[in-house]
Amino acid sequence: MRELPPFDGLVAFEAAARHRSVTLAAGELGLTQSAVSHRLRKLEDFIGAPLFTRGVTGLAPTPAGVSLLEKIGLLLDDMAGLRAQFRATAKPSSLRVGVGAALAHYWLARRLPGFMQSHPDIGLDLVVVETEAQMRAADVDVLILWLPTSIARASSTQRLLFRERVFPVAAPRFLRRGRLLSNPQTLRDLPLIHKGQAGRNDGAEWSWPVWFERLGIEGRVPEGVRFSSLSLALASALEGGGVVLARSLLVQDALAERRLFRVLAPKWDMPSSKAHLLRWQPALTGDNRVKRFATWIAGEAERTSVPRLAPGGSAGQIPQ
Repeated sequence: MRELPPFDGLVAFEAAARHRSVTLAAGELGLTQSAVSHRLRKLEDFIGAPLFTRGVTGLAPTPAGVSLLEKIGLLLDDMAGLRAQFRATAKPSSLRVGVGAALAHYWLARRLPGFMQSHPDIGLDLVVVETEAQMRAADVDVLILWLPTSIARASSTQRLLFRERVFPVAAPRFLRRGRLLSNPQTLRDLPLIHKGQAGRNDGAEWSWPVWFERLGIEGRVPEGVRFSSLSLALASALEGGGVVLARSLLVQDALAERRLFRVLAPKWDMPSSKAHLLRWQPALTGDNRVKRFATWIAGEAERTSVPRLAPGGSAGQIPQ
């Protein structure tokens, strides 16, 4: 009989080592901190040695932890790919795709009928996920990830899709005849919609204080309402809640249909600090379904990014 290590402890250890934090590992795994700590202690009892030391910068693996981490990362990756290996062998007609809520709701869902029409032999099973932990649990074939540009690189198992721009938009009621603000200072008097935690957690482009500084607007940035996700922030803007900082692909359709308008000229756009990446299971490398889906979604993004005038629009209001 093999004496196997506790699998839940291995998963907890890998997450804690990656985040250098029990708290963040607990959040990713959907567990309490005490539950993660208990699983780590159980694994340490099995190993017979401590796996972490605690420092001012967080958890740091001990020599035993470093050795285990090198092995467990590859092992978990292999296990995560088991389903894809079986699916690749069976060659089902459908492709299970994981995607974030904002991209799914505001851009991808509307374009999927076009994919189905041009690729009638491929079925799509779309799963909305927000974290990598959810993506693993969803057991998808292909993931559309939004990652920092510093690590968004093409490889044998992933393809760089597109990088968006960030700029403020608002419902027509906030802009005179739907025209750009002639004076950026006016932003100070409009209700602002904030996304995520205060600061620059997702990049400077999402920080209203950064935009005020760039635009030369003096004074305190209005608090406004704050949403935890961009999906909710955009929904509020569409309902006339205020001015929101938005990603170019997500508001393309609303701009073209005049449900939202640009607030500032395109020269003020900021590039997103993150890029979209298509990642597939290693067992699906070379899979024709993945190739066709990747080519299609990259082409759709390129077409979406081409500026086009809204009906009755002016050159100053070109949706991006």
